Amino acid sequence: MIHARASRLQLAGVLLLLVVLHFYVRPRLWGPRVSPDFLFVGLMLYAMRSGPGAAALAGFLVGLAADALTPARFGAGALAHTVVAYLASWGRAVFFADNLLVNAAFVAVGLWIRDLLVLAVSGTGDRPLLAELAVYSPLQALTSALFALLVLVVFREWFSIRLDA
Repeated sequence: MIHARASRLQLAGVLLLLVVLHFYVRPRLWGPRVSPDFLFVGLMLYAMRSGPGAAALAGFLVGLAADALTPARFGAGALAHTVVAYLASWGRAVFFADNLLVNAAFVAVGLWIRDLLVLAVSGTGDRPLLAELAVYSPLQALTSALFALLVLVVFREWFSIRLDA
């Protein structure tokens, strides 16, 4: 009981750190199209450690925050984040979610799928869609996955992650 409470508090602390990084550090990094999406990393770390309902709710809330900050049609981010968080939570039962590389792959693939859903739902034209999905989305997926690896290595005890590949 005490261990579960400490684990939740530790996860909440890491998620709070990611929110601060998203709003303070991310604007000062490279361009917004390739900078790590710290909110999405936090969402994926939470989704892979919770049930599908809680993950979908968290995805919806993160998506609403993303919709408020981006010019895409309102609701596209909420839908995309909800779907991806739900699938990540469900997928952890199929894959080995306690493996470091699997977690990073979940973040990268989830971010690319999120971008695909946001662009498809917001009615982006064919050329911008192709450029985003072929160039910018993979770059942001890579930087976000690398940052997720860093977070998981630094906080590996809190997340109970194996370091064997």
